[in-house]
Amino acid sequence: MARMRLVHTLVLVAMLVPMDARAANTDPDWPCMQRKVPQLSLGQIWNGPELPRAAKDWSKDSGVSALVEAVAARRTPIAEAQKEIKDYAASLPAEQVAPKMAMLVQGMFDHMDAERSHVISGISRYAHKQLEMAAELRKEASDVDALRAKADADPDEVERRTDQLNFETRIFNERVQSLTYVCDVPTIIEQRLYQLSRTVSETLGQKK
Repeated sequence: MARMRLVHTLVLVAMLVPMDARAANTDPDWPCMQRKVPQLSLGQIWNGPELPRAAKDWSKDSGVSALVEAVAARRTPIAEAQKEIKDYAASLPAEQVAPKMAMLVQGMFDHMDAERSHVISGISRYAHKQLEMAAELRKEASDVDALRAKADADPDEVERRTDQLNFETRIFNERVQSLTYVCDVPTIIEQRLYQLSRTVSETLGQKK
């Protein structure tokens, strides 16, 4: 019985974080403690001058497009990405600095906001799978309890199903831990985007 109580406890504890998180958000299916913001606005990360319409054509500029890809990659240390931005600005003729930097800001925003939205969609799908797994675990735990209560229950069958339930519960809890990490990713992307945009703003300020 002690093993079964442990199983029930693990399932209940694993479900507490998503339930508390959903209570803190307007989306009842959102599993993260962080508030769900599906998309960012440019004003959240850019406090410089209004970007010209031409900045939206950043993807047509091979140099800017390549730089966006390079600095947006989270595997690139932020200090290295900031240096790449400064080095790129330093390589430009004076009259091209402002328009190219505007394109860079727009490009980073478009690219990283899309990446962030993709991660958020993935989190939602992952959370739905967790809810389905939790329901299956609760049903299986109930079934095993019922089997154990039978006077003529086969001890080997009870042990086999108990071991299987413990294994599946462990997988479930490992997925909960993974979800905790993944929930941080949208914030990490947002913070990186803000830091890189601030680097652009500082670089433009130095060029005046």
